[in-house]
Amino acid sequence: MKKTTLSGSLPKQNFLSRIMSVSWLRKSLFVEILSLWFVILFLYTGIAKLLEFDVFQEQLADSPVLQPVAPVVAWGLPLIEFIVSILLFFPKYRLKGLYASFSLMALFTVYIIILLNTSAELPCSCGGIIEQLSWQGHLIFNSILTLLAFLAIRIQKHL
Repeated sequence: MKKTTLSGSLPKQNFLSRIMSVSWLRKSLFVEILSLWFVILFLYTGIAKLLEFDVFQEQLADSPVLQPVAPVVAWGLPLIEFIVSILLFFPKYRLKGLYASFSLMALFTVYIIILLNTSAELPCSCGGIIEQLSWQGHLIFNSILTLLAFLAIRIQKHL
C-alpha cells in the first residue's frame, strides 16, 4: 500500500528517510558538526572531572550503582572520554568514535534511569556546567545526544 500526503500526490516519508535523502554535503556536515560537539563535550567533561578529581571520586563513591568500582571509573571515565574525542577528531576513526559516543551516551542514560528509580539522593559526577542540569534535564540531554549519535552513525556508514 502506497502512503500519500494529504494532497495524495507525493509519497510521505518518515523522519529518518527524509534525513537520509539529504545531499551528501549536508550529511557530511551534520556528522562533522556532531562529531565536533562530542569532542568538545567529552574534552570539557573529562577535564572538569580531573580538575575536581577528589569531588568526582567522592561523588562516584556515593553512587549506589558505582560504589564498588568507583576508583576504576574515576580514572577510567575521563581517559575514555579523551580517547573517544581523539577517535572523533580523525576522519579515519570517526565511525568508531561515533559508536563509542553512542555507547557512552546510552550508558550514561541508563545510569540516570537506574538512579532515578533506585535512589533518593542522587550524586552528580558529570563535571562542569552539566552538573547544573536537573536529573530530568540530564535524562533529556543524554537521550537527545544518544539519538543524534545513532543518526550520525547511520549517516556516516552511508557516506
